[in-house]
Amino acid sequence: MYRVGIDLGGTNIVAGVVDNEYNIIAKAECKTAVPRPESEICDSMAAVVKEALKKAKVKMDDVDYIGIGVPGAVNPETRIIETSPNLFFQNWEVAKMMEERLHKYTKVENDANAAALGEFLAGSAKGSKNAVAITLGTGVGGGIIIDGKIYSGSNYAGAELGHMVIVKDGIECGCGRKGCWEAYASATALIRMTKDAIKNEKAEFSYMLSAVEGDIEQVSGRTAFDAMKAGDNTGRAVVEQYIEYLATGLINVINIFQPDVLCIGGGIANQGETLLAPLRTIIERDRFTKHNDKQTKVCVATLGNDAGIIGAACI
Repeated sequence: MYRVGIDLGGTNIVAGVVDNEYNIIAKAECKTAVPRPESEICDSMAAVVKEALKKAKVKMDDVDYIGIGVPGAVNPETRIIETSPNLFFQNWEVAKMMEERLHKYTKVENDANAAALGEFLAGSAKGSKNAVAITLGTGVGGGIIIDGKIYSGSNYAGAELGHMVIVKDGIECGCGRKGCWEAYASATALIRMTKDAIKNEKAEFSYMLSAVEGDIEQVSGRTAFDAMKAGDNTGRAVVEQYIEYLATGLINVINIFQPDVLCIGGGIANQGETLLAPLRTIIERDRFTKHNDKQTKVCVATLGNDAGIIGAACI
């Protein structure tokens, strides 16, 4: 038998068919294109599920259930998305709507929890007892595994690590609070910082603006990193500031949970050691347990974007 995992993100919807060994047999995806009605999002999810099953040559009858990973506060018991700032939904009965379309029992979990579970079962945190997975995407997601189980608090809204404040009265976050880690360490935040740096450049020539062919709206999470690697000082300044913000939150997480493994996923994690090496330097300098023999392993999430799919399929 198989299971289907859906990673419902702020940018893309990806569905994967997963076997009993946590292998993804086939995937399909489309743009999330928010904001739009709940029914349209469900139509898109149903379509990518059917496409993935077709690619995998698996029939719906051979699927045990469907799992969905969603950003925001999710109640796995009622299977309702209570709030999702990045998708602009509240009290969304997503499981019910998907069952009406696919006629298959559907489970729901926070996307970062799903990604953490995926890494715990089959990725960089495999074999650990306690782990934290951080996902750097449209927002900053956090998933916590304690004694092998997802920790989500008494109201299933725990582990929203992206919404701890790291700058008092700072930039307003999508949740309505000011200074959240997400507003400084997400891919969205890095893009904003890069655009601001380009706008504030005083030199006649801007390497980063040239790299996006003069269209600032084409700036991505890679733009500043690519510029830094090419020797551009403005790009380097953006990356260094971004890493400081990211490290601030990571140190808080390590100090609170002391996990065996802290893995970082999302597109920015593709920078590998360019991101991790300076992060580790700051963490080693500022963490509370700097004198302890046992330390948290900080690494890239090895499953990449597949972690959320595998985790969603196994919730």
